[in-house]
Amino acid sequence: MISRVKTVAFMGLRPIEVTVESQIAPGMASFSIVGLPDKAVGEAKERIRAAFFQIGLGVPNKKIVVNMAPADLPKAGSHYDLPIALSILGALDVIDASILDNSIAIGELGLDGTLPYISGTLCAAMLANENNWSIICPKPCEKEAVWSGNDSIIAIPSLTCIINHITGKSQIVPAAPVENSPIQEKKFNVDMSDVYGQEIAKRALEIAASGGHNVLMIGAPGSGKSMLAERMQTILPTLSPREALETTCIYSIAGKMPEGGLIYYPPYRSPHNSASLISLVGGGTDAKPGEISLAHNGILFLDELPEFQKATIDSLRQPLETHDITIARAREHITYPANIQLIAAMNPCKCGHHGNYEKQCSKSPRCALEYRNRISGPILDRFDIVIYVNCIKVSEFFDKIKQEKSKIIRDRVTNIRNIQRSRFPDGEQYLNSKVESSFLENILCMNEETVKFFKNAIEKIDISARGCHKLLRVSRTIADMDRSKNVANKHIAEAMQYRLLKIL
Repeated sequence: MISRVKTVAFMGLRPIEVTVESQIAPGMASFSIVGLPDKAVGEAKERIRAAFFQIGLGVPNKKIVVNMAPADLPKAGSHYDLPIALSILGALDVIDASILDNSIAIGELGLDGTLPYISGTLCAAMLANENNWSIICPKPCEKEAVWSGNDSIIAIPSLTCIINHITGKSQIVPAAPVENSPIQEKKFNVDMSDVYGQEIAKRALEIAASGGHNVLMIGAPGSGKSMLAERMQTILPTLSPREALETTCIYSIAGKMPEGGLIYYPPYRSPHNSASLISLVGGGTDAKPGEISLAHNGILFLDELPEFQKATIDSLRQPLETHDITIARAREHITYPANIQLIAAMNPCKCGHHGNYEKQCSKSPRCALEYRNRISGPILDRFDIVIYVNCIKVSEFFDKIKQEKSKIIRDRVTNIRNIQRSRFPDGEQYLNSKVESSFLENILCMNEETVKFFKNAIEKIDISARGCHKLLRVSRTIADMDRSKNVANKHIAEAMQYRLLKIL
């Protein structure tokens, strides 16, 4: 007799249906799992033996073959334990596996038959919802699965419970769907009002937040670059439902699902400069998403940018343009979304005091040039805004000028983003920094005088075609903040002040 149970394999964020089929036949006692399983899947048979023993079942001394189809698709992860166990139980006539024809099962078995939390539940539940299937998952994954919209979620604490549920001895009540409750205000430990002075930098960050622009801050140690970057997250608006679901799926696959359910606030990731290439872009033996994908729809902050390995920094060139990252393998290509806002900070030189004639070292300006050369030109060209952050005077700490709260700035940023969204009501990429180049000219609305002003301006500076586009995108954002339909000379002039590549 052959028993079949459906489960899933994960190819990035894309769950693929997998059929687990088991056969128990006469012959030499053996337990084989075929269908390109990895080591974790191969070890499932020992966990299943122990779980069966715990509930009073024995694995028969016969030839047991478990096949996972399609057989040419690599299978990785411990979530195959439960579907394999259920298919074997079906082959043993302990349960009627045909009851599970319209279900997906995922779960890792403990030696005592309990099911702990596993990653990827949200993506699997979304696939089940698309096909009007129910999903059987561990009880700790229940709160995650309900966000898929599936109204037939069977969350089980142990193998015994699902056996009793299928055989009708005791029914498990499906998890209740999530109610549309208002998003709770996130309490940040930092606020933009903590920053004294730095009005130019604050203005630049508000422009960047409004249009989703990449920012590079250059300044001496202690000038407040990291402090500003950390508070950038406090002025970003909440994610749309689609963005929240997509971002949460990434964290579900990575096994970093937060306790609060969906991620409605833009993520903020700040890897150390010793981070490896794989940790940043993703990959490894299990092809997990890296920091650039975990920062999807949020901020990736790279402090001390030149201290990162050159190959690691250059790996960002393609994702910054395409907004995704593809991990190539011999048998597969896995693509993760990487729609990030890159914020970076660096010192002007190794000692950090280039330009300060009282503190700079004797190697200046050669040390500044050597330090800048650690960053390639193509990466520098991908920053929309480049600003110099000056050290503030100590006396400014005692000024009684009331600093603006993050919430006030965030409300302004939200309004500006709504203006941009109104131009592309059906588009996923509506921010000025992300819209297709073919649409950029249509939204600039520059008159002949402004076009002439822009042409004369770029002729006097060394700038690439990409740099010209970024100037125009920042100008469009500044015009939106000015509630202006047309991009005017003053908007272009201000945008040019935020591209200080020449000081490098």
